[in-house]
Amino acid sequence: MKANNKRDVNVSKFDTATKTIHVFVALCDNQYQGIVPVPKTIGNGQDPDNNLYWGCANGIRSYFKKSKEWKLLKTQKLDKIRMERLVFKHVSKNYYLVADAYDGQYIKKTTTDFLYSAAGLLKDTIKINKTTIGINGNAKMVAYIGHDGLMDFQLNENFSNADGKQRDAIILACISKKYFAPHLSQAKANPLLWTTGLMAPEAYTLHDALSSYIAGGTADQIRTKGAMAYTKFQKCSLKASKNLLVTGY
Repeated sequence: MKANNKRDVNVSKFDTATKTIHVFVALCDNQYQGIVPVPKTIGNGQDPDNNLYWGCANGIRSYFKKSKEWKLLKTQKLDKIRMERLVFKHVSKNYYLVADAYDGQYIKKTTTDFLYSAAGLLKDTIKINKTTIGINGNAKMVAYIGHDGLMDFQLNENFSNADGKQRDAIILACISKKYFAPHLSQAKANPLLWTTGLMAPEAYTLHDALSSYIAGGTADQIRTKGAMAYTKFQKCSLKASKNLLVTGY
């Protein structure tokens, strides 16, 4: 919902004691994305259940459902583009995590929704039980997971910050600092974690970075936690992971 929409009156009303992390996942898609092909089953961008970035063991849905730090509250189908939404609540802090799985052929919309949210141009709310939480630009943090579509297409949209608020951002995609920086700086968002090279944007990096974030970690502590997870799962050196995963502009 764009901020200048007539619903803007409603999208600003949510429980400000809650904090939300909104994760935008572009499902891995051999057919519609400029990626090195992965096995057919996990590279079908129209099949969230088996997708590399969602239903696979290290996909967002599977990994966070297994986490002892998060409790799944709700699963819903939204529309043909956002194929599934998950809402988690942190077990000890007043944080919610909302993750949306976008059909892989709509990677451009995934990217623009993320950037509009980072800029505060796109805002919305959802009700979970009796609590209304802020999502999109009402979230404290927005995160993008998936292929870096900006390597394949250009965006001409304006992502100028709409409300003077700075949102934190994590972008786990290949070479995301280089490609997203012009848009993210326009949005005046705070890049806590993004990348300088090719990477596997699986859930463990986000999960462990968020553990530090929610605990009040500094940007460098958040980066280190994410890098340690990447090192563990990718079996590379911590130095290599910290060269890949960086913080700030």
